[in-house]
Amino acid sequence: MWPLVCKFATSFVPERQSFETSFASVIAEISALALVGVDTDGQIVGYLLAASHQTFFANGPVVWIEELMVAEHARRGGLGSKLTAEAEAWGQSIGAAYVSLATRRAPEFYRALGYEPSATFFRKVSQ
Repeated sequence: MWPLVCKFATSFVPERQSFETSFASVIAEISALALVGVDTDGQIVGYLLAASHQTFFANGPVVWIEELMVAEHARRGGLGSKLTAEAEAWGQSIGAAYVSLATRRAPEFYRALGYEPSATFFRKVSQ
């Protein structure tokens, strides 16, 4: 998964030790979902990281897809759609009102899956 994480990041430089720590934390966290996709050789060629959190306005939890990455050579084969569908199914299983995400590089992909623009995404990087 590490090589895909490195390719995913454009705003930050992933650090291996931080990845290892985060990975262990995500695996142990009940409100987090980590999925991987493998090819016929058993190599990881994609992953998805999502989390659920409670809300006041949606009358319960929502799911946020934080990261979805598929290796370039494995794109357009359905893996991204399958990983997203699994995240949506997880959301349904926990009673999530909706699944959301932010994207800069793949809006057409998400529109094809039925997602629609909903808000403007803002962030402030910690100093």
